[in-house]
Amino acid sequence: MKDFAGKSVVVTGGSLGMGLACALRFAQGGAGVTIIANDETSTREAVRSIGGSVRGHVGDVRKAVDMQAGIAKAVEAFGGVDILVCCAGIQRYGNVVDTPEEVWDDVLGVNLKGIFLAAKYVIPEMRKQGGGAVIAISSVQAFASQSSVAAYTASKGGINALVRAMALDHAADNVTVNAVCPASVDTPMLRWAADFHKGSSTAEATLAAWGKGHPIGRVGQPWEIAEAVAFLASDKARFITGTDLKIDGGVLAKLGIALPE
Repeated sequence: MKDFAGKSVVVTGGSLGMGLACALRFAQGGAGVTIIANDETSTREAVRSIGGSVRGHVGDVRKAVDMQAGIAKAVEAFGGVDILVCCAGIQRYGNVVDTPEEVWDDVLGVNLKGIFLAAKYVIPEMRKQGGGAVIAISSVQAFASQSSVAAYTASKGGINALVRAMALDHAADNVTVNAVCPASVDTPMLRWAADFHKGSSTAEATLAAWGKGHPIGRVGQPWEIAEAVAFLASDKARFITGTDLKIDGGVLAKLGIALPE
């Protein structure tokens, strides 16, 4: 089904994981897709594997000059930008005492500033054509944190707050802005984390154990996130803005505590 035929979509972090799944979903829907990612090898492979009307731009989402150039490439190739999906993200571990300043800056830079810069250059293009949709990948950790992820959790909480602000600021431009908040999803980043935490076990066994921590009994798959993103980007979701969609296998519901009467 070519449900995005004629649309121009920019996906940051679109060469791996959830970003790659989103780029594939929109390309299959008939959109022209521009992937912006910082790794040349994976970006080139993503463009090759998806095929069709897909372009790649190698750039750092933390740098205005790179983001401006990537958005310009999308406009040149496809005549504008209708949909922005911000998937670029990194995970690092540490509390505020043992997290080095440069690690804090990297996490907040990629996860939060990257969305600010992408939106900064995309929204003016959306205004020109009468509207658009922005979807940012956040996390359930915007709502409930694990230990020793101070920078990551701060960045994800910041994403949700930024989404609310942009939704209000640009409603009159007919631009919707929403966040998707996944729990554990089987991506290269999650597998890196599983390897980091595996101890005497294996990364695969650690992933399985994490999956059992979700009431649904498994971790999510990237395509499941991509389908939710596609819905929020579609004409069916034009009355949805400033919200956060939790796709978490029930994990936040499980955190509910029964208080004594």
